[in-house]
Amino acid sequence: MKLRMIVAAAVLVSGAVHLILWADGMRDVSVVGPMFLLNAVGALVIAGAVLFWRSWVPLLMAAGFGASTLGAFVIAATVGLFGVHETWTGGYAITANVAELVALVGGCWALYAEGWAATARNHMPHRNTGSAHTGHHAT
Repeated sequence: MKLRMIVAAAVLVSGAVHLILWADGMRDVSVVGPMFLLNAVGALVIAGAVLFWRSWVPLLMAAGFGASTLGAFVIAATVGLFGVHETWTGGYAITANVAELVALVGGCWALYAEGWAATARNHMPHRNTGSAHTGHHAT
């Protein structure tokens, strides 16, 4: 549960940064403004799910949230995203990037630590690698 709390906190920190930036003027930026607000709302929902739904799904959502949000920042800081060009400096950028990295790594780690990866492997259909059911007969 401790790892889930860290993952949820990381997701919330990233969402909080995006909400603050949205309130500080990003709300007026076409496309990216609504995405910042959606990020904040999504962070709240995902963090709640990580804490209260004992399933692999919210951990995967947290990891995906971290990866996609961090990926969007990298795109904005390199080539631009919907006309927005970010920089790698500043307290908000560093805080959000660290939080997103923690959400990504922590979400994956929690999936592994809780055994969800093994559970998923055990429920996957087995691929037949032998010749017993291939229709070929040894002669």
